[in-house]
Amino acid sequence: VLQKGLKENFADAQVSVVDCPDLTKEPFNFPAKGICGKPRIADVGGVPYLIPIVQKEKVYDLNTVAKDIELPGAFILGAGAASSKVLGINAEFIPIVQTKSEKKPAVNGSYIAQINPADKGCLLEKYSSKYTDCEFGLLANLYASEGQPGKVIEVKANGRTGELNFVTCLRQTLEKHYGEKPVGMGGTFIIQKGKAKIHIMPPEFSACPLNTDEDVNNWLKFFEMKAPLICQPVIVSRDPGFDLRVEHTHCFSHHGEGGHYHQDTSPDSVQYLGYFQPAELLFRIDRPQETHLVGRD
Repeated sequence: VLQKGLKENFADAQVSVVDCPDLTKEPFNFPAKGICGKPRIADVGGVPYLIPIVQKEKVYDLNTVAKDIELPGAFILGAGAASSKVLGINAEFIPIVQTKSEKKPAVNGSYIAQINPADKGCLLEKYSSKYTDCEFGLLANLYASEGQPGKVIEVKANGRTGELNFVTCLRQTLEKHYGEKPVGMGGTFIIQKGKAKIHIMPPEFSACPLNTDEDVNNWLKFFEMKAPLICQPVIVSRDPGFDLRVEHTHCFSHHGEGGHYHQDTSPDSVQYLGYFQPAELLFRIDRPQETHLVGRD
């Protein structure tokens, strides 16, 4: 299903089932070996807690989320917002956490991407270099598993010929094939060659209400960042009525760049390599009572 859809949007695409590579090795350096074992997705909070006006009191903990999704000790990947309570500012959160279990403390391999106060560029930092908690704020889309080795879906796609980004292409392909039945996936992929359009939220929350997508895009800071970028996607083919963010991808690198992935900007030369696992369960945590569809891109 995925290969057929990708070939409509990429010059070359191959999808196969393989053994998950050891994710503790380069370029991932994750605290868990794989993305297998009781795979599940959690959509926590939501964009309405960020816009039109921020609700700073919305703070969560990944160790608590792991218990809420009935998988204490889960290995969690995904995309979210950093806790402004901890950082003192607003920033992109790239969660990579082996949550705590009865036997072991949490291992936090997460990154934060913020606007560098010195030069207004990207400042990417390892979360654990400054903080000891596992908190995040406002919203997150998370893929969780036992972090075990096992069989995964390997996706290779090179040379983008269509308009869709890699993640949207995967999601729309699933939606087209499975229709009303929602299919969720998570994992990691690398942009091996090329460049990508990435945003980072400003350090100050907007004082004026952000009421339209145009308002949001004017507030966000956009960058073109270079490969290799290691990305954490969370995808649900369609929202079965839980006010989900159906796709959300954050990325980091070992050259100081990272943030929220939008699209590659070098379609001819781009190369994607990803490892995905379909989720068995979906959890919706602290769903906003008042909602809207602004800022979901």
